[in-house]
Parts: sequence; C-alpha cells; structure tokens
Amino acid sequence: MNRGKLNVGMIGFGARGTLLLRDIILPLGKADIKSVCDSYEDRAEKAADQVEEVQGKRPTVTLDYHEVIADPEVDTVIITCAWEDHIAIAIEAMRAGKAVGMEVGGAYTVEQCWDLVRTYEETKTPIMMLENCCYGRREMMAMHMAELGVLGTVVHCKGGYHHDLRDEVSGGEKYRHYRLRNYLNRNCENYPTHELGPIAQLLHINHGNRMVSLTSTSSKAAGLHEYIADRMGEEHELAHVAFAQGDVVTTVIRCAGGETITLTLDTTLPRYYSRDFTVRGTKGMYEEVTDSVFLDKQHEAYDFKWKEQWGNAEEYSKEYEHPMWKQYKEEGVRGSHDGMDWLVFREFFDSILNETSCPIDVYDTAAWMCITALSEESILAGGRPVMIPDFTKGAWTTR
Repeated sequence: MNRGKLNVGMIGFGARGTLLLRDIILPLGKADIKSVCDSYEDRAEKAADQVEEVQGKRPTVTLDYHEVIADPEVDTVIITCAWEDHIAIAIEAMRAGKAVGMEVGGAYTVEQCWDLVRTYEETKTPIMMLENCCYGRREMMAMHMAELGVLGTVVHCKGGYHHDLRDEVSGGEKYRHYRLRNYLNRNCENYPTHELGPIAQLLHINHGNRMVSLTSTSSKAAGLHEYIADRMGEEHELAHVAFAQGDVVTTVIRCAGGETITLTLDTTLPRYYSRDFTVRGTKGMYEEVTDSVFLDKQHEAYDFKWKEQWGNAEEYSKEYEHPMWKQYKEEGVRGSHDGMDWLVFREFFDSILNETSCPIDVYDTAAWMCITALSEESILAGGRPVMIPDFTKGAWTTR
C-alpha cells in the first residue's frame, strides 16, 4: 500500500473490542478508524467517542456491518464481534477486497473453514487471525528453545483455556454476551486457539507437519447450575436450565509427525487462570503453570523437590528470550494482556502495510478454528476419533 496508515472499519464493541480500540489500535497509530459498528447502538456510539477524542474526527457509526464493508474509505476490517459471525463477515470483507484481522473463536462447521480458505484462494485478500497468545513471552521463548534444539525432539504439547467464566456466562443477558447462548446449546472445545495457536507454530503445523485426527470427551455440566443457584437463587430464570456445555472438555490431537497435543477447556468451575502451556521434548520441558524449565542432565536432583525450581524460566530467558521479545522489552512493553495484544496487532498492521504474508495465515486460521466443530462431533459420538481436514491440500509438506 506504500503509506503509513490503514483505513479501518471495526465491527464489534463488547468488552474485547472496546479494550482493543482504547489500549491497542488507537495508541499504535497505524490505523485511521473510518467506521465503527455494533448491533447495540450505545456500544457503537461509545466507540465513536473514543475515536473522535484521539483522532479528532468522528467515524461513521452503523448498526449494520454490511455498511462497514461497503464503505469505500475502508480498506481493512477488524472483526471483534460474536463468534457466530466471524467467518461470514470475514468472507464478505475479503470478497470486497478488504484485508481482514479476525479475533479468535472456533468454527461452527468445517465447511465454514473451507469457505474461508476458498475465498482467500479466489481473492488473495489478506486475512489474519489475531491470536494474541502466539505472541506471549513464554510461548515465544519455548518456541525459540525448541528451534535451537534445547528441548530435544518435541513429542508432546498441552495447553488449556482454564478461566473461571461463570459470572460472564450466567450474566450473559446482563452483559449482552454471546457466550451464554453458546453454553446453552453446544458442547465442544469452544475456545481452542489460545492454547493451540502457539503449539501449532512450535510443531510447524501447515509447514512440514499437520494435525491428522482428534478425539474429544466432555464431563457433565454441573458448575453453572450450582453457581447460579448459589449466587442468584433458585428463582433465577437460568437456575433450572440445562446447559449443554460440559464443565471440562479434553481433546487429544494426533499429528502427522507423531506428536500429540492435549487441549483442555475448563471455564465453569472455580479455579485460577492458566493456559497450562507445556512443551515436552527428549531433552527437556517448559511448563507454564510453574513457569519452569526442566533440562536433562541438569535438573535430575530436583525430581522430588521441583518446587524449589518454580519460576526458573526467568533465568533461562536471559539466554533464550525470543528475539522479538528481546527487542520489544528494550522498546518498552505496551498494551493489555502482558504486551501480547500490542504485538499481534503490530504484526497484522505491518503485514498489510508492507504487503507481506500474514504471520497467521488463512490455512492456520482454518486448521485451528475447525477443532471446535470437530470436537463437537467427537463428543456427540462418545469420543470417536475424527479426521482433521488438510486445508492446504497437500501443500503442508513444502510450505
């Protein structure tokens, strides 16, 4: 594009979209916000207020996302609305020639993912999933260690979205949050990409490796029912509703290279936050829960007193900090979620401005998002193995 800024239309201003606009997109200074959209007028107007305060000019305000895509001033669309609409909006924007930055979430059908890939292949319009966890400091350090061979041959990774969302889900009507209707009607690994994204990059998924099959199982759904009865009372309208979403969903993925991946969704029971990011190799491991590195021939003495080494990853960061994070720390870490939101948007904006490949491309996006639909299928079939499509159609061996 050979210019300094993108002309952005932004769709969706719930908690995530509002935070990103205020803390990341406007301060980054790489985008002029031309249009804002939300199905709730008050949210859209509040977003316009924020833009006008910073940019000095009020953007177009609309309740209809089609108008954002049709706006001739808009060349880039950022999607931060409800999960159900992500892919449909992305496809329409790509067909209109608008570059797309799409927030995270799972797909509802595998066919949606194929539609996304086909649209990109037909239009060549850039699209990037804005998976911030791919830019997490420890995730990138572990990836750097793996690339350097420090962890040996990586054979297994695991991760999870462990986040107590009982208030958010049960308060869905009050908060106007889409999670409530999803938890009422679906039982699946509904939020896989926070953990899967960094793992897929570390295992070179779609770049010499691919995910082949999965099995997924779910516990019963009890957490929300008891929470609502306890906190809101037996008379609450949700107190006797049957939630479809199980409290803990476990998904195991097998890769072409022989590696396995375990994903866990755990959002409706009391617990602390964790993504449980763990990398296991023949020479060592990294574990997010204890923020520790265990290396063969160095840590055997701590086998039964590993607590003494909790937190030692900070020491290893002196040698193995990812180069991107090393530079980022020198510049000054900014923005929300420990700085990774800033990085993912910076990388997206720069890839569009410089006309370079998106770091998370359409094939990554489709492969990661389809896990939700496939996990739902596997759970319904009692944990039956389900094949994972190859969205690259064989190109993963040479990409």
